[in-house]
Amino acid sequence: MKPHRVVVLAMDGVLPFELGIPHRIFGRPRDAEGRLLYDVVTCSIRPPGPVQTDADFAIQVEHGPETLATADTVIVPASYELGPVFERGELTDELAAALAHIRPGTRLASICTGVYVLAAAGYLDGRPATTHWADSDRLQELFPQIRVDPEVLFIDDGDVLTSAGVAAGVDLCLHMVRRDHGTAVANEVARRTVVPPHRDGGQAQYIHRPVPDPQASTTTSARAWALGRLHEPIQLRDMAAQEAMSVRTFTRRFREEAGISPGQWLTQQRVERARHLLESTDLSVDQVAHDAGFGTAQSMRQHLQAALGVTPTAYRRTFRAGTTGQKVSTPRATRPASASPTAFSKSSIG
Repeated sequence: MKPHRVVVLAMDGVLPFELGIPHRIFGRPRDAEGRLLYDVVTCSIRPPGPVQTDADFAIQVEHGPETLATADTVIVPASYELGPVFERGELTDELAAALAHIRPGTRLASICTGVYVLAAAGYLDGRPATTHWADSDRLQELFPQIRVDPEVLFIDDGDVLTSAGVAAGVDLCLHMVRRDHGTAVANEVARRTVVPPHRDGGQAQYIHRPVPDPQASTTTSARAWALGRLHEPIQLRDMAAQEAMSVRTFTRRFREEAGISPGQWLTQQRVERARHLLESTDLSVDQVAHDAGFGTAQSMRQHLQAALGVTPTAYRRTFRAGTTGQKVSTPRATRPASASPTAFSKSSIG
């Protein structure tokens, strides 16, 4: 099997952290025989040579722009020296010539301000996109033809994906591994990288809430208790009892710590349990609904449709295909044009 080639475009002013994310995430997955599933290389928009980062060092890049022609996926990390791309939304001649090497049908992705490069090249016209919340207004101003969503961690629009800043790039790359090869492979990468295996793209980039007083009681034990019995009916008063709090105090503390209500959190956890079971087992939809705590298949179908934009059967078809090495067709291709742009850019967070 030929590995999927990921080419990372390093430009002057690149942020070293964001530049390293694709190598860390895509450089780990292997198949059952131990063969690497991805081939990750870095290229410059100029002939091989040094590229200055935003730190006090440069990196030596061994590949020139012609390497983009070999890519199955191109990732553009953030850079603080985009010049006319950031200032006027225009590509330099050098950058335009480099991007011209990209073959039609290549999957494209950006991390943080790398989105400006995709936008200036016209890849995002008429599409949804995101970037770091601090740059979203400028992105929308420069490119009014793009539907900018400043709230989400990342957006998967099929063949073009964009993410917010810094750690959201990890979420995006893990999501692509998960889309390509299923949850087990992505979870193993996350485990080795010591990061959460999955944060849904629709999670808010920045939630302004106070840090709980370290001397105060927390709701951690109640959450652990609930996770151990998601398949059972769980009442708010039962969760509050685990912390010896009144329902009112528990609800307030829970919102301070989690940013959402206990009911919203329970629904999220049940959706995640259902996703895992749909991806990794052959259980019937009815059994998955029971084990995830939704009670009925109809209830689970409604919650997955609201959270992910797809039915349980469509979700299973997508990700089970990824685990067998077949081409994964994203739900975007099967929904009407009026539907959400991606099944994985929205969540039930309120």
